Amino acid sequence: MLKVLIPTIMLIPTTWLIPGKWLWPCTLTHSIIIASTALTWLIWPSETSWSNLNSVMATDLLSTPLLILTCWLLPLMVLASQKHMTHEPKNRQRLYITLLISLQLSLIVAFSATELILFYIMFETTLIPTLLIITRWGNQTERLNAGTYFLFYTLAGSLPLLIALLMLQNKIGSLSMLMLQYSYPLNLTCTSHKMWWLACLMAFLVKMPLYGVHLWLPKAHVEAPIAGSMILAAVLLKLGGYGMMRLMCILEPLSKQLSYPLMILALWGMIMTGLICLRQNDLKSLIAYSSVGHMGLVTTGILIQTPWGFTGALILMIAHGLTSSALFCLANTNYERTHTRTMVLARGLQIMFPLMATWWFMASLANMALPPTPNLMGELAIITSLFNWSNWTLMMTGPGVLITAAYSLYLFLTTQRGPLTNHLIQMEPSHSREHLLITLHLIPLIFLIMKPELLWGWLY
Repeated sequence: MLKVLIPTIMLIPTTWLIPGKWLWPCTLTHSIIIASTALTWLIWPSETSWSNLNSVMATDLLSTPLLILTCWLLPLMVLASQKHMTHEPKNRQRLYITLLISLQLSLIVAFSATELILFYIMFETTLIPTLLIITRWGNQTERLNAGTYFLFYTLAGSLPLLIALLMLQNKIGSLSMLMLQYSYPLNLTCTSHKMWWLACLMAFLVKMPLYGVHLWLPKAHVEAPIAGSMILAAVLLKLGGYGMMRLMCILEPLSKQLSYPLMILALWGMIMTGLICLRQNDLKSLIAYSSVGHMGLVTTGILIQTPWGFTGALILMIAHGLTSSALFCLANTNYERTHTRTMVLARGLQIMFPLMATWWFMASLANMALPPTPNLMGELAIITSLFNWSNWTLMMTGPGVLITAAYSLYLFLTTQRGPLTNHLIQMEPSHSREHLLITLHLIPLIFLIMKPELLWGWLY
């Protein structure tokens, strides 16, 4: 664990001490080395569930893919932000990179923490750099409003979780994830226990986000700079799913009774956000709302608590992280050239950028969950377990999948096909940096098609 943590910590003084002209190449190279080192976590030294174990941190089959995704994303964020930050003073560029590094640090500790209270502290710590990135480097005038929404939605959900964890510590005497699965089952029967159950899950449901408490997400995504959108879509939403998976083992037997309204909200949200996407004219807003629909499916997979549901949720989280981050990068390349996110004003770009249109096509197909992408593996596993749980769920998952395909095609056709608008006369050509950025998103997706057991390990 320290072989990744220490280089990440040392990246902060490197960022501040290196000469200005080497700032971006050096931080990029350093973060790529860290991401490559993190791939060694895929080698399992033993058949037991936990490895790389020390007094406060460990990895297992659930946290390893999320940890590697977190490390993989830092070099991609540095690559994506280079053009956006060119005109800023050097000290602000250094501060921006430092915030990205501190975000990675807190996420690594959150995903590898073996104590629930440490996980909670790191869960809250991720708020600070994200809030600063959105409110200081956001694109539009609404960024302070978006930051306020993001802060208060997350805090309002998180405070009940702290109280619930303190009560659990008082009851059991330990908050270690290694011990909780072996502790005596809690006798959860009365009304106060139902409130405790909801308090345990509410912070994670807001972070996912569940339909109904999702209003912070489109605002935060639309106003954030490119690195903010990438880290939000790819990793920060997954903190909610990860926390739910960790706590589900101690919330029995109340989950069987109380999960129904949440399941209905999540499935209904999948359809509603899909319909919202079909009517969107803002490019980043469409991709943000599509995340709510996909995370609704992940929520249902976790709540039914079957091995297939958990596995499907983990696969879909990783696949969605790479796909939606790639879509935000592509939306950013469009924005840097056309200076608008309105889809009607920036259509028909395939004529000017044919290779970029290929990347749009591949990312849209992955978002649609076309075979044989990991997105399809995750959705099939969740929908199968949902259908086994109740045949009626097909009434919502079926239309949800169709609407997802419809808005993914709408996204691609509107931005790439059709006649070029009259005001787009002269534009900067696409750069190899941008092609490398999208390639580094899509290569892991293709590798996961060829070796899916890296994510399917939860099933065994």
